Amino acid sequence: MESVGYAAAGFVSAQDFLNSAHLSRTACLILDLHMPGIGGLELQRRLAAEHVRTPIIFITADGEPAVSAALRGGAVAVLRKPFKQESLLEALGSALAQLEGPSRDADPG
Repeated sequence: MESVGYAAAGFVSAQDFLNSAHLSRTACLILDLHMPGIGGLELQRRLAAEHVRTPIIFITADGEPAVSAALRGGAVAVLRKPFKQESLLEALGSALAQLEGPSRDADPG
């Protein structure tokens, strides 16, 4: 991510992320469905329960049931391993666009 101009931080586990100061300043999460301790879907559920609206991109080698669950939970994208860098950058662009909301230049009518 840093090689294309984004600030990035990595964490050993979801719990380490939750215990960090990064939660409030994270623009997007890129999660694997399977992580040590708290899995990606569980982290997604916990954040939603706390009304944290950080966009999430999942990466996985799992099949359709897990992918469907991630999307139902509000994931911006689910990328199946292996995936191309361009796919990740497109998903990241979509995630960050969600944060921007409607264009401020739009004519209110």
